[in-house]
Amino acid sequence: MFTEETNQQYMGRAQLIKAVYVYEAPLRLWHWINALSITVLVATGLLIAYPLPSVPGEASNNFLMGYIRFAHFTAGYVMAIGWAVRIYWAFVGNSHSHQLFILPFWSKKWWSEVLFELRWYLFIEKAPKKYIGHNPLAQLAMFFLFTLGTFFMICTGFALYGEGAQAGSWADRFFGWVIPLIGSSQQVHSLHHLGMWVLVTFVIVHIYAAVREDIVSRQSIVSTMISGWRMFKD
Repeated sequence: MFTEETNQQYMGRAQLIKAVYVYEAPLRLWHWINALSITVLVATGLLIAYPLPSVPGEASNNFLMGYIRFAHFTAGYVMAIGWAVRIYWAFVGNSHSHQLFILPFWSKKWWSEVLFELRWYLFIEKAPKKYIGHNPLAQLAMFFLFTLGTFFMICTGFALYGEGAQAGSWADRFFGWVIPLIGSSQQVHSLHHLGMWVLVTFVIVHIYAAVREDIVSRQSIVSTMISGWRMFKD
């Protein structure tokens, strides 16, 4: 099993290794279920924020927005339960499973690697470094945009859900403090909507970076989240 120290030792000379098993099956399964949940949440969330025009006929015969809200709430439950399982796996999985939650802020070498990766993504550096787990810049971005963003979206989402489920519901008991803390229901709605766009931006950049690294860095990124194996092509 590769530890964080091992990961640092092999950075820059990973071409000596042909393949390393990085992401375990439960983590990969969570990744794709979470990706599907986010897709459903974004699509339905946009329709909730910008509803469809009125449809003809009796209101009792048209439940389209109800189905859309149901899909949104269901995807929210799936995302939240998956996130709880993901946190659990950070404790019981291998050394790469907790990279989303723990950043080595105290390490000067790690920060120098963050700056190197930033220069690499800006096409300033001519040659990439190889990493067994997430590269430091990706780890930093995932922590602040995805990890903290997911926590924020779950808290604000279930706060709004609890408001509809009314006082005394489990969502109100656990997340009812969010609305008074932020100020009002409308403010929570606005921030929840803004958080959606932050996640959408993150997903776009994440997909671009994964495909780019797969091609330019000569190491597997996309297929690694399918097979679990990081392949070094050089």
